[in-house]
Amino acid sequence: MIKKLNSIIPARAALCVALLSAAGLASALELPWDGELHGFVDGRGGVRTQSDPGEDERNLTELRAQLDSLTYFERFQLQIRGDFIYDELADDIEKIDLESGRGFFDLREMNVVFSPLDWSDVKVGRQILTWGTGDLLFINDLFPKDWNSFMLGRDVEYLKAPSDAIYASFFPSFVNIDLVYTPRFDADRYIDGERVSFYDMTGRYVGQDNAIDAEDRDDWFSDDEIAARLYRNIHGYETALYLYHGFWKSPVGYDVVGDAPYFPELNVFGASAKGSALSGIMNFETGYYDSREDRSGSDPFIPNSELRFLSGYQRELAKNLTAGVQYYVEWMMDYDAYADSLTPGTAARDELRHVLTLRLTQMLMNQNLILSVFTFFSPSDRDVYVRPSATYKISDNWSTSVNGNFFFGERKYTFFGRFRRNNSVNLSLRYNF
Repeated sequence: MIKKLNSIIPARAALCVALLSAAGLASALELPWDGELHGFVDGRGGVRTQSDPGEDERNLTELRAQLDSLTYFERFQLQIRGDFIYDELADDIEKIDLESGRGFFDLREMNVVFSPLDWSDVKVGRQILTWGTGDLLFINDLFPKDWNSFMLGRDVEYLKAPSDAIYASFFPSFVNIDLVYTPRFDADRYIDGERVSFYDMTGRYVGQDNAIDAEDRDDWFSDDEIAARLYRNIHGYETALYLYHGFWKSPVGYDVVGDAPYFPELNVFGASAKGSALSGIMNFETGYYDSREDRSGSDPFIPNSELRFLSGYQRELAKNLTAGVQYYVEWMMDYDAYADSLTPGTAARDELRHVLTLRLTQMLMNQNLILSVFTFFSPSDRDVYVRPSATYKISDNWSTSVNGNFFFGERKYTFFGRFRRNNSVNLSLRYNF
């Protein structure tokens, strides 16, 4: 382990020098118009804690500078937020791909917000969207995620990928309504093997040499998405109903003719509630995943429909110590048809997949030191994913953190067990302005 950390010291030193220079430049910036400018410069490096012959020994060596500008006009406001990136491990840093986030620039947000009526707001453009009640578990939040960033050890804010959408909110007296229209499908920044390796359901290893390349759904107004949320407060509980019409967010289907993974059609109908109970906060969420291309469940190349359920509870155990627990289950519909459709040698999923999570957070040293650990445990899959982290606030502007990603599993094709070659530790230094 010491040898691996020593291998990134020269790169880390170079990043720190660049970080100091960029920080001085950023702090001197001022907007010449009516608006605000914020951002940060973040240097981050990490190594795998075990051998993975299909991936680099280092999983992160990057410098990231984010600028966030909010400009006010008479009838609307304009937000632009983007990251300038130096990624030593990227194959083609000069080529920008705004959908996947690859390249030296990642446009996180660029949108305008205005109020056409007194009881409505509209946001148009690239934006980060989220709703639902889960903590790192998502049922009705069908907006894109960046799973590569999450598992590589970038800041948790990068779990949310941007959407190119129209977001309209309406506030009549009886209920609040959110409508989101995405004219061209925004997929997850999914795990493809290039930076995070995995085993598929047949036990085949997928890494850099055989990374998957899914069929794009990129036809405007044909490959579109619609999401809706109706919510209001009922007796102190935040309640909501959800609707989604689009596609599975990761390429979980397989096109036999085209010999490539793809994104099957999907509807989701859901509900949630969240409020105070038992000296803490409780939440419930459910969703029915209607797999539109295989409602009989007999096609082995398309996921079955599922019913998903989540419950959670969070409270303060002692001063500056909080705990949160969750129970999550996926219930596969038409399980017998699914089992009959499998080819010999393919591992079968369980009809019910259970997951328990535990988050512990301790704040010390006048809350300047934050220690946290988040654990996923599946008793049905018999696998575990642990995310420890420690963040220290050096000053009002400077902070440093260390975090880890550790996967354990008896079988190499289960949800977390398939990533067991990606255990890693990461160090970061950040300047906020």
